[in-house]
This record gives sequence, structure tokens and C-alpha cells, in this order.
Amino acid sequence: MIIFPAVDLKNGKAVRLKQGKADQVSVFSDDPVQMAKHWQSLGAGYLHLIDLDGAFEGKSVNAEIVKEICQKLDIPVQLGGGIRSEEIADFWLNLGVTRIIIGTMALENFALFEKICKKYPGRVGVSLDVQGKKLKTRGWVEDSGKEIDEILPKLQNAGCAFIIYTDIERDGMHSELNFAEIERLAKLCPLPLIAAGGVSTMESVKKLLPLAKNSSLQGIVSGRAIYEGTLDFNEAINFIKKN
Repeated sequence: MIIFPAVDLKNGKAVRLKQGKADQVSVFSDDPVQMAKHWQSLGAGYLHLIDLDGAFEGKSVNAEIVKEICQKLDIPVQLGGGIRSEEIADFWLNLGVTRIIIGTMALENFALFEKICKKYPGRVGVSLDVQGKKLKTRGWVEDSGKEIDEILPKLQNAGCAFIIYTDIERDGMHSELNFAEIERLAKLCPLPLIAAGGVSTMESVKKLLPLAKNSSLQGIVSGRAIYEGTLDFNEAINFIKKN
């Protein structure tokens, strides 16, 4: 099971939001590149980058920072946030990002999403961001009117490489994961599944590791918890290696 440390970029800084709300920002570092290198030094095997400016504004101001992170890290980087056109997908994948995470496009322009999956096999995943039972789009501010179970088979057939499931109501809130739903999806979903939103303590890691051995669960994303210390990243990495 992979623990993906999250570095969320906004106006050139590493931040975290509460429940994805743009006005609920905590700045954790003025140097996202150094922060990315810090997580690598603690044993991260993969970095999770979110371009919040892209997600909310539809355009990025963080390209140079992302490029530098990709150049200075020895581990792969996945990036999401505002990837709503083929041009933007091309841009990030040519910049050095290993794989991209698409949200809005997969729900609103499925033909284009399918085209990009075929163009970059194994490098395009989808973030399914849920509030209640409904999938949200456009930086979690709009309701897609769709639910997870109806979209999963279509994503697989389109060539989607992996799924990130986020429970918006738990994201950045130091609440526990929605274990029941993650377990259900991990057994239902044939694609590698990454859980996000509520990975806040070692209990989350200990509870999910057995599931990762017997289902499609591939990993977990953690942000605020590893920055504020409710989850010791190094301890979590070592626990997974040991077990």
C-alpha cells in the first residue's frame, strides 16, 4: 500500500483546504519544492500534487514549481487540478508529471476523456469526489448529478488507469475515513483505488492495510494530518514495510 503525501499548490505555496473550500486555507510552506523533497527524504514512493489554482480558476500559475519538483525528485509525481482540455493534459505530461488526475472532464466531456486515456495509456486516472452520494465537479463546487456506481464501468472501458476516491466532508477535517464505503468500492472497483479525505491517524493505516492485500485498494493520500502531525508519515511508511 502506497502512502501518497499531498502537496496542494495555491499561488506558489503549499497549502491545505478544509472540505475543499477555497476560503478555508492553511499555508504550510512558502517553498513547495522543499516540501516535496522533505516527503521523499522520509521515504515517500510517490508524490500527490494538486494545482488548486487550476481547479478553481481553470488556469495554472504553478507550472514552474511543478516542473522543478519533477526535476528534483527521484520519485514519480501524479498531478490533478483543472485538467479540462487535451492541451492541458499534454502540457503536464510533457512537463515531467508521471500521471495526471482528471475529475470534471471525465464527468462532463467523456469522449475527450476517453481520447486522452487512449493517447496516454496507463497515465490517466480519475478523481471521484463525493459529497453525500453525489459526485462533485469543478473544484468540488458543482453537482454532477451522477453517482459512483454508474460511472465506474464506463471509466474502466475508457482506459482509466486508477481511481482516487475522496469523501469531501471528511477532507482536511481530521475525521476518520469512510471505511465502509472504501471497503465496498475496493471490492467493487476493478481499477487500482486510492482513498483520500480523512486519512488522519495511524488507525486509518492499520485498518486499511489488510484491505489493500485483498482488494483493488492501492494506496491512501494524506495531507493535513502529516503536516500537523496527527499521522506520523515516517511511522506509517515503516509500519507498511514491516507488515
